[in-house]
Amino acid sequence: MSNPYVPILVLMTVAAVLALGGVGASAIIGPKRYNRAKLEAYECGIDPTPHAIGGGRFPIKYYLVAMTFIVFDIEVVFMYPWAVAFDALAMFGVVAMLTFLVLITVPFVYEWRRGGFEWD
Repeated sequence: MSNPYVPILVLMTVAAVLALGGVGASAIIGPKRYNRAKLEAYECGIDPTPHAIGGGRFPIKYYLVAMTFIVFDIEVVFMYPWAVAFDALAMFGVVAMLTFLVLITVPFVYEWRRGGFEWD
C-alpha cells in the first residue's frame, strides 16, 4: 500500500519543475533588448512621482477595480460549494447565503457610488 500523499508530492514537483523551467528558459532564450521605458517602474499608467500630482489626492480608481475583483472572487468562492451542497444545507444554507449576499452588496453599492463602474 502506497502513501496517499505521493500523488500530491509528484504534482507539486512537476509544477515546480515547469515553473522554474519556464523562468529559466525565458532568461536564456528571451530577447535582452532593454530601453529606458522598460527599466522604469510601472505605476498603473501614472508617471511615478514622489508625491501625488499637484500634492492632492491620489486617484482611487485602481483600488476600486482591485476591490471589485476581490469581492466578486470571494463571492464565487463561497457560492460554488454552497450550490454543490444546496440539498444538504436546507433552510440554514438559504438563510446563510442570503445573509452573505446582503453583506456582499455593501461594498458593491459603495463602489457604485464612488464611480468605480464609470469607465472613461
